Amino acid sequence: MVRAADSGVEFIQIREKDLTGRDLLYLVDSAVRALTRWPVKILVNSRVDIALAVGAHGVHLASDAVRAEVWRRVVPSGFIIGQSCHSIDDVRAAGAADFLLFGPVFATPGKGPAVGLEALRSAAEISTAPVYALGGITRENAESCVLAGAAGIAAIRMFQR
Repeated sequence: MVRAADSGVEFIQIREKDLTGRDLLYLVDSAVRALTRWPVKILVNSRVDIALAVGAHGVHLASDAVRAEVWRRVVPSGFIIGQSCHSIDDVRAAGAADFLLFGPVFATPGKGPAVGLEALRSAAEISTAPVYALGGITRENAESCVLAGAAGIAAIRMFQR
């Protein structure tokens, strides 16, 4: 994570679906403490309770999760809420999210069919929140996402290499 923070990423999403709540809490707490020197924001995948408990900057919600407007009632001001979207209907329903991850834009293993750049363009046009492209993003195709209207990109494998 320090290497990612050194490279200038804005957000690090901790996405550990197989950890127990206790182990995830320990991991997120360690990340928040380790990265206090950098301006990077730590987001926790789906677990608002853990993000709040350790002082993470926010949460990223799945497309079928409780919507951001519900969480806004209980989270502090400034708490960041991101939302995954896989369709234009998801984008319309995202409401009070601070940003959206939209995709998969390109083919990627295990994530269903690619939605493509035109769907990304439509999502960016109708969303009131910044839309980040996700899914099959590489150094070679990242610029095409921005040209289609994305505020930026989100990736997993690209940053693991």
